[in-house]
Amino acid sequence: MPPMRPVAEQESQDGQAGPDGQDGQAGPDGQDGQAGPDGQDGQDSYDYVVVGGGTAGSVIASRLTEDPDVTVAVIEGGPSDVDRPDVLTLRRWMGLLGGELDYDYPTTEQPRGNSHIRHSRARVLGGCSSHNTLIAFKPLPSDWDEWAAAGAEGWDATAMDPYFARLRNNVVPVDEADRNAIARDFVDAARGALGVPRVEGFNKKPFHEGVGFFDLAYHPENNKRSSASVAYLHPFLDRPNLHIALETWAYRLEFDGTRATGVRVRAADGTERLVRARREVLVCAGAVDTPRLLLHSGIGPRADLERLGIPVVHDLPGVGENLLDHPESVIVWETNGPIPENSAMDSDAGLFVRRDPAAEGPDLMFHFYQIPFTDNPERLGYERPAHGVSMTPNIPKPRSRGRLYLTSADPEVKPALDFRYFTDEDDYDGRTLVDGIRIARQVAAAEPLANWLAREVCPGPEVTSDEELSEYARKVAHTVYHPAGTCRMGAAVDEQAVVSPDLRIRGLDGIRVADASVFPTMPAVNPMIGVLMVGEKCADLLKNATGDDPRTDTGTDGDTGTDGDTGTDGDTGTDSDTGTDTGTDQEARIR
Repeated sequence: MPPMRPVAEQESQDGQAGPDGQDGQAGPDGQDGQAGPDGQDGQDSYDYVVVGGGTAGSVIASRLTEDPDVTVAVIEGGPSDVDRPDVLTLRRWMGLLGGELDYDYPTTEQPRGNSHIRHSRARVLGGCSSHNTLIAFKPLPSDWDEWAAAGAEGWDATAMDPYFARLRNNVVPVDEADRNAIARDFVDAARGALGVPRVEGFNKKPFHEGVGFFDLAYHPENNKRSSASVAYLHPFLDRPNLHIALETWAYRLEFDGTRATGVRVRAADGTERLVRARREVLVCAGAVDTPRLLLHSGIGPRADLERLGIPVVHDLPGVGENLLDHPESVIVWETNGPIPENSAMDSDAGLFVRRDPAAEGPDLMFHFYQIPFTDNPERLGYERPAHGVSMTPNIPKPRSRGRLYLTSADPEVKPALDFRYFTDEDDYDGRTLVDGIRIARQVAAAEPLANWLAREVCPGPEVTSDEELSEYARKVAHTVYHPAGTCRMGAAVDEQAVVSPDLRIRGLDGIRVADASVFPTMPAVNPMIGVLMVGEKCADLLKNATGDDPRTDTGTDGDTGTDGDTGTDGDTGTDSDTGTDTGTDQEARIR
């Protein structure tokens, strides 16, 4: 197998970072889809190896390679997103679900929930930020403080708040031109029916409740994503110290004793090799594939590994436990004819409610969909109306906890995802959805939204009792694709914690985890911004960890300064990247 080369060396004739000159994607060397080596020792050896070019991995790779003396290899299982309008156009997100760029994980049998839920995980550069709706909430102060109270020292709101200002993504409220008339009337109806305030810019200050249009990470002028890859990788693909291996699957971590030394990978053509890390391996594969990789590498509960015949490298019982999600249900109305077409991504507005005055933040959330979202209700016999809208009551702080586990020693067999939906002891999660349906009906009955609606399609106005509503809500429940918590962070005395507050895997050296799997608890809001901030903090931790560098001292240590600040950290909205240009032109614009 040819070695990896810096991405800029692979640029095709049309100016796109990429392959063999056929499809303009960042990628191969024309032979095996690899993007490659440091060119010094003839081996696949780098200072850092990042497993997963997704939301956090893109941030970390970009920040580390700000120092030209630090080499980074990114192992990404999917193709590039460069020059891919199907990926880069935000409003086309639904077309990605279940397609070629989706790992598409099933759920185990859910006795109290919906066993048909499929968990989309993106197989493309940028990860789920190239796949999702890019709803962009800074985690609430109570979310971060909850982490600190759970043993994540240094992750409290005061410590984490500065990282939001560093984000390169173009985070802006839904543009006026994208604000659909029916969504505007939803906002006004919720204000009138519930007495909640209108919020213009959810990230301006913490909130307990409110209704308004979301902040999104996008470019309104052309509906292009400002994903992690667009903001953090596209402008810097010509860095000679940044190496990206596309369509390359990491299937096992390599260790020398307790120290991680590299990653074994397989390319699309089936060839395999070892990519070595001189400093550290950074696992950023997400809340499903990070624990999956650890387990197949012999890191996890001893009894589970031995039962499958996987040699135990490190007995760590918390790997795969604490599986979290934001489950939600749906209520659908038929509208009096078609609604206007303009939208950013068909779910541009939302509502937060705090039912319990003692709650630290909102305890019920709604997306307002400008489409009839009936995929799950149709399994119960409901029919999709020709024109319609939906509200989706969502549980910001679910109490049910699930588990991810292996069923085979074969790395290609998907892990089992048992979310244990609606199994919390006091049925808090189920009761939250019942309250949500009742509140949604209040909003729908209020003007000016009521004037748009012809009838409630599902569950239907005849479904009124708590028992009936609960059964319906749980059977049609779906996910908003927020799995988290499977390698959770915690204090040294916490036996179920997988990583310490510096993101190092407990009991091992030279390896850290940085993605949604480290979340100790679920933020009350959409987690993408939180994952980006985890990436920024991880980059800082690495830049400041110069005292334990196992390499021969070269005098650089990869340190770019006392706090890792290169002068561009404060950029929250000037990436200017639309996903169609790469290289030096982008770099000039962002700087």
